[in-house]
Amino acid sequence: MIRKIVDYQKLNQDILNLLVEKFPDGYADRDIIAFRNAQNEYIEAVEVRTEDTVYLVKVGKRLVQAMEEHEDEDDDSTNNTVDIDGLNEEDLE
Repeated sequence: MIRKIVDYQKLNQDILNLLVEKFPDGYADRDIIAFRNAQNEYIEAVEVRTEDTVYLVKVGKRLVQAMEEHEDEDDDSTNNTVDIDGLNEEDLE
């Protein structure tokens, strides 16, 4: 299985979908994997898997923001309700 370290800025829609699906309420400390990369830099990441690849997505407040924005976009596209606040009866006729 291939293992890839990915920065949040380089996430494609598929990986972002996997992240939001796996961590719908955000990730917790227990979900974070900490390690040192080849340059001896300390990395914290969360793991998501596809059939052939394990993605280690670097964590940080920007990842959380990207996941929340992605989730909001999904909510907006699946929400078929109409906001009628501020309309009076004449506007509805």
